[in-house]
Amino acid sequence: MASAARLDLDGNPIKPITICMIGAGGFIGSHLCEKLMAETPHKVLAVDVYNDKIKHLLEPDTHPWSHRIHFHRINIKNDSRLEGLIKMADLTINLAAICTPADYNTRPLDTIYSNFIDALPVVKYCSENNKRLIHFSTCEVYGKTIGCFLPKDSPLRQDPAYYVLKEDASPCIFGPIEKQRWSYACAKQLIERLVYAEGAENGLEFSIVRPFNWIGPRMDFIPGIDGPSEGVPRVLACFSNNLLRREPLKLVDGGESQRTFVYIKDAIEAVLLMIENPARANGHIFNVGNPNNEVTVRQLAEMMTEVYAKVTGEPPLEAPTVDVSSKEFYGEGYDDSDKRIPDMTIINKQLGWNPKTSLWDLLESTLTYQHKTYAEAVKQAIAKPVAS
Repeated sequence: MASAARLDLDGNPIKPITICMIGAGGFIGSHLCEKLMAETPHKVLAVDVYNDKIKHLLEPDTHPWSHRIHFHRINIKNDSRLEGLIKMADLTINLAAICTPADYNTRPLDTIYSNFIDALPVVKYCSENNKRLIHFSTCEVYGKTIGCFLPKDSPLRQDPAYYVLKEDASPCIFGPIEKQRWSYACAKQLIERLVYAEGAENGLEFSIVRPFNWIGPRMDFIPGIDGPSEGVPRVLACFSNNLLRREPLKLVDGGESQRTFVYIKDAIEAVLLMIENPARANGHIFNVGNPNNEVTVRQLAEMMTEVYAKVTGEPPLEAPTVDVSSKEFYGEGYDDSDKRIPDMTIINKQLGWNPKTSLWDLLESTLTYQHKTYAEAVKQAIAKPVAS
């Protein structure tokens, strides 16, 4: 249990607060709830439609933190109880979103409504009731890098000024309207602008988080096991699904896009610093990622294949990857950014946060979990059609 003498970064005692966490039952929410229950005295009003990923925190009710976490099954689209919960809390954290690339151009209306329209009441209630807000956005708001518009052989493409993404300086560059993949990024950017405007005009205390590929146990779903068979999760869960089924990993457009990946437990440390250091966090937008863990998607596939073989003792396939076009994989209207490398200056200066976990270590931890959790269920799912 947390000791009573916990101090913030300025040496002041940290007072227990009540947090309304919207989207508490998801990947990030489940890890944040674990951290808050295990290491702090704070209370959580956990709001979500599902609670599978936090059931271990809610049951049995003999946990030492049982009186500090309460689950509220609410769909924030149309539930009048939401404002009451925000009023009861000192801080609201909004994690609710549709955030799967496969949905951006196949379900653009749902994507826009979920990430902008449904978030509007949360911002409004926080502003009207003078409640602090930590709003989760995305690194997708940066869109494409300036560097991607330069000639392929330009030496400036290697200059960090043309691709490292800074919260207070980098432009947000999206593709044309017909590329509906940008529906998510655009909705997220507009809600960021609204949050920022509420701060400027009405004094809303806020922090905005831009996650750069947070990775770890309980991320997304495995199609046909704990998610729809036709569903397409994000890259790590997609590759995990291929590995579990002993299928080649599908590389969209050759897997040339570059990304950075950060371990969920490192990222949650950053969020806790924001929660407990409002004077340092308020009014800021924070990149939360690990620029040291930068790879192409192809390199990620190769590394995951190697790590999974180590974790399971199973030899990798002779042809571990296969190339597919983005149109074939995602459908019409897909577009992509070439690189996403976060600048870490602001979070380092304000909160002293730096990520610690290497890409190899975070993949080993995550794939160990995926194998332990899903391998048997996948094996049975594969065997079913044969048996019938």
